[in-house]
Amino acid sequence: MERAKLIESIPNFSEGRDLQKVERIVDCFRARPGVKLLDYSTDPDHNRCVVTVVGEPDALGTAMVEAVGTAIELIDMNVHEGKHPRIGCVDVIPFIPVRDATLADADALARTVAQTAAERFGQPFYLYEKSATAAHRIDLASIRAGQFEGLGVKMKDPRWIPDYGPSRPHPTGGATAIGARMPLIYFNVNLDTANVETARRIARRVRNIDGGFRYVKAMGIYLEDRGHAQVTMNLTDFTKSALYSVFEQVKIEARRFGVRVTGSEVVGFVPLQAIADSAEYYLQLEDFSIEQVLEYDL
Repeated sequence: MERAKLIESIPNFSEGRDLQKVERIVDCFRARPGVKLLDYSTDPDHNRCVVTVVGEPDALGTAMVEAVGTAIELIDMNVHEGKHPRIGCVDVIPFIPVRDATLADADALARTVAQTAAERFGQPFYLYEKSATAAHRIDLASIRAGQFEGLGVKMKDPRWIPDYGPSRPHPTGGATAIGARMPLIYFNVNLDTANVETARRIARRVRNIDGGFRYVKAMGIYLEDRGHAQVTMNLTDFTKSALYSVFEQVKIEARRFGVRVTGSEVVGFVPLQAIADSAEYYLQLEDFSIEQVLEYDL
């Protein structure tokens, strides 16, 4: 019997404070045949919600279109503010092949969702990462440059006409980046300082755009509710920019500026291999294989 293809998605919605709105958005993924809600988390400082969901392509696509519509209904980007860069009420929708699926399958789903949601709600969509239609659209940071507030001017440039939807921002929803990509790790490192400039200087030393790790995007922010600065990162390919290598480099750079790392956090899900690689490194395990993990073999 042929197994159903499974694709994962981690959409980011620009609401992390009004939990009633968050619940209505997340409801689009609950109790849906062919779709399983794995996790969701909110951050009031970033003012965003990150949802992790997996499903069969058609069912997942239907749920995602509904979630886009709900977010457009509930979130007004004209009054939104938060620490994290964003261009829309649904800031980004990545699709990641998980089981018996390929990047081509994830790309096809991204294009279907974008076309359907653009036609139904008038939301502009940019294809990014493996789905990008031009080199300058591959990097999510490039699409986010100028954020929601700068979209109106940015979209007048022919280089930034969206792939789907109108050539102007949705009045309240802004725009959305969507596409297929490899698994991404959302990894944050906390510092024992309130000086956000220190976090920014550390971020510049570890991120690809400034000569750091090839598959790391990073920035420094201040978390008001915690009273400290943080280096917040996206690891876009942990097999080439290892989690433990990035963590160690942040600690090295922190010492340069006389601060200390107080802890780290993973937002959402993380591939087991990334954790196993880190355990192998820190425990100095010899000839270790992920197949030695009991739960993996089960």
